[in-house]
Amino acid sequence: VQLQASGGGLVQAGGSLRLSCAASGRTFSVFVLGWFRQAPGKEREFVVVKRSGDSAHYADSVKGRFNMSRDNANNTWYLQMNDLKPEDTAVYYCAVTKKLLAGSVYYYVSPARYDYWGQGTQVTVSS
Repeated sequence: VQLQASGGGLVQAGGSLRLSCAASGRTFSVFVLGWFRQAPGKEREFVVVKRSGDSAHYADSVKGRFNMSRDNANNTWYLQMNDLKPEDTAVYYCAVTKKLLAGSVYYYVSPARYDYWGQGTQVTVSS
């Protein structure tokens, strides 16, 4: 599976951006999709995860502002980010794993659970 993230940019606080993640390759067996972000000097952190058959699960810091969606026909998923804040500034990564496990979705908030990663797209929010 290959992932291509795009859509980042510079936006003022309160603005919006939509990130895209296009998947290619053997995507039929992809069961869990995620977005993560990494700010300078910080660890990569969970933003949102969607497991097949489940609703998306968001980090508290973005809940109500970000929305994840998927276009199955084009093997692309999106992260709509509204009401952006300076603290949202980071490189954003999409990721997938083929390991679908029952149980708590919190299993997937760790970056270590994912097998494939996009290259990242920079989001900068100015105050």
